[in-house]
Amino acid sequence: MSKVVAAGYKYKWLVLTVVLVAEMMDLLDATIVNVAGPTLADKLSASNTDLQWVIGGYALALGSGLILGGRLGDRFGRRNMFIFGLIGFTLASLACALAPTVALLIIFRFAQGFIGAMLLPQGFGLIRESFPPQEFGKAFAAYGPAFGLGGILGPIIGGFLIEADIAGLGWRAVFLVNLPIGIVATLLSIKYLPKSEADKTVKIDLLGAFLVVLASGMLVYPIIKGQEAGWPLWTYLMLIGSLVVFYVFTRIEKAAIKRGGSPLIDPRIFQKRDYNFGLAGLGLYFAGFTGVYLILTLFLQFGERFSASDAALGNIPIALGAAIGGTISGAFLSDKIGGRYTLQIGAAIQLVGVVLLWVSLPSLANFSIWQIVPALVVSGIGTGMIAAPIFDTILSTVEGNLSGSASGVLSAVQSVSSSLGVAIFGTVFFNYLQIGEADAGFRNALLVQILIIVLFLGVSSVLPKRAERQEY
Repeated sequence: MSKVVAAGYKYKWLVLTVVLVAEMMDLLDATIVNVAGPTLADKLSASNTDLQWVIGGYALALGSGLILGGRLGDRFGRRNMFIFGLIGFTLASLACALAPTVALLIIFRFAQGFIGAMLLPQGFGLIRESFPPQEFGKAFAAYGPAFGLGGILGPIIGGFLIEADIAGLGWRAVFLVNLPIGIVATLLSIKYLPKSEADKTVKIDLLGAFLVVLASGMLVYPIIKGQEAGWPLWTYLMLIGSLVVFYVFTRIEKAAIKRGGSPLIDPRIFQKRDYNFGLAGLGLYFAGFTGVYLILTLFLQFGERFSASDAALGNIPIALGAAIGGTISGAFLSDKIGGRYTLQIGAAIQLVGVVLLWVSLPSLANFSIWQIVPALVVSGIGTGMIAAPIFDTILSTVEGNLSGSASGVLSAVQSVSSSLGVAIFGTVFFNYLQIGEADAGFRNALLVQILIIVLFLGVSSVLPKRAERQEY
């Protein structure tokens, strides 16, 4: 280990701040358009399927490119790729804001997500390069609450921007907000990020990258389009085909290692049982909370006819709860009782909140947001408690020399699962909305979330009790 890493980089906390800003930009863009549904339907004649693509397409493109983005960071240097990603993400945000049609908006959202995939994987590496191993826990403790809060604050910010209709921009303002943030983050990155040397011996596995994109698309596309198309045979064939392509990908990666090549990811990480269960838990967590909080916003707007800003206010109890849960988990609980038990306590609290939400949600008649506020706070606390330790706990299941591949796969699973959550929960909700039963759509989506949390409790039970700090 170099002396720099052993002692810690001089500007390590500034590095962490810049990485968090980049992560927050991603999270804001993943959720900020949640409240733009009615506006997009009105201004751009967007259908229900279009709305799912505007939201879920971003996460799909992001998840499909994250592993490739991680390898490009190895090849060209994490600092260089981080700055490239920031500039590209900012320009893609501008393109989204200027989109004249919903079709172009969807295309630009895919581009925004894929460029984000060049940016985000560098964050884990920059943190590892800047902090000594004994301080990784502190870095992730700050990362967790910001991560959980950022994803939930997106709809709140988006709602008020749309309602304010600054200079007549309407929904376009939710993308323009990235411009000043991206410019400032880019300038700070150029000046303060640690310089990392490019490794020209790393070869980019383009075939592997293509297979990941193909398999991810084949997984998400039929879920989004299936309900609209009536679930024909091709939707099931695509779902099965995605698993086949993923399997082919793993075989190609193993063959690359045997012949001394540079695989996109190191398949040895999948030999770790705890890591595999951790991936499953991560996927369940992000699919669940991304999907159900999207449905909350859609229910308030399409079912209860809330304005964008009023629907945004409905996310404040969740954000407050997530901040409380993240603080408790990251600052106190994880170090005292360990990651596994913290995750399970968080999931149990989240389960209580969702059950309370299901019970407190009546029919559309005489609905008041105050009926569900206590349940939203409780659910948010559980969500925040999980967000803080989940990455650190899962990464501790692999050796330090495999952490690059492990963190890249984690980020990819996070984004693809979020896209799946949008597709699954959106399909459930819009299926009932079409027959005028938005309340039934929301309640049935909550039942899906309850099942997901129960499964999460099961798979998280095999994770290590405490994250072991390893040398990177």
